[in-house]
Amino acid sequence: MEKSILRKKILKQRQELSELKWQTKSNLICDRLISSPLFLQSNTIFAYFSFRKEVDLNPLFSLNKQWAFPRCVNKSLVWHLWQPGDSLIKDKYGIPTPLESAPIVEALSADLILIPTVACDREKYRLGYGGGFYDRLLSSSQCCGITTIGVVFDFAYLDRLPRDSWDIKLDFVCTETKFLNP
Repeated sequence: MEKSILRKKILKQRQELSELKWQTKSNLICDRLISSPLFLQSNTIFAYFSFRKEVDLNPLFSLNKQWAFPRCVNKSLVWHLWQPGDSLIKDKYGIPTPLESAPIVEALSADLILIPTVACDREKYRLGYGGGFYDRLLSSSQCCGITTIGVVFDFAYLDRLPRDSWDIKLDFVCTETKFLNP
């Protein structure tokens, strides 16, 4: 199946989740992440604010970690420090982001990157929205060696995704029922 067709199908399935089911599934993923040694040992975590019923990571943000969130600048992601109570704005895509004036965090300082996905497969490849922001980030020398975890709902964890030469494999995938290692 073509990426664009698969993306539409899974996004539709995700949008059809009731608020209760979406939040319950998201909370299960957060619980699984919190119990992971990778998460527990990380100090600086790059994350994202949920958009269009992506996995909601909000329960994690009150934990004693240094959090950074992306802003889309041209074709790249710029990471800004954020803590609960800091202001957010919506970017041109409608995604909540830290203010431009928030301190910038270099990718090299991250211990862990929680990656939003539309879908992931058993080989730990991800399907995103098609903009290439995370593929460019993950292929950069700045991110070499930083652990990545794709977060995705079970129904979007598939046997095999269509892929292109530029797609980057993740280190781990976390769903509401599984934490998949290499």
